[in-house]
Amino acid sequence: MQIKANFSELKRTAWSDFAVRFCLGGAITVWAGLIAKRFGPSIGGLFLAFPAIFPASATLIEKHEKRKKLRAGIQNTRRGRQAAALDARGAALGSAGLVCFAILLWKALALLNAALTLILGLAMWLGASVLIWRFRK
Repeated sequence: MQIKANFSELKRTAWSDFAVRFCLGGAITVWAGLIAKRFGPSIGGLFLAFPAIFPASATLIEKHEKRKKLRAGIQNTRRGRQAAALDARGAALGSAGLVCFAILLWKALALLNAALTLILGLAMWLGASVLIWRFRK
């Protein structure tokens, strides 16, 4: 599978879809903050690691794929579920990369300055995510 950016899709997306993503992502982040306030930053951090945009994007992907099929006169909605499942798979793989990022930061912050640790952590996240994606089968 070739990964590429298709910016023309932005024109086809309704502003209400962007609003849903923004509001749901913000609500999940607020929810994680309230958990952190109540139970402490260690527990709140676990919930903050939840990909805040994922629930909205998965439902919107399915909705868009169904709409494309209906415009083409096809009643089958299987493709929408498959596209949402593929997005979920990517989110899971990206989360595994975030775990690598978190471990590196946890261990390296005591040894290195914050800026260098962040740069190394970002490189770790990107490298781990790409490797996991390439070897996912």
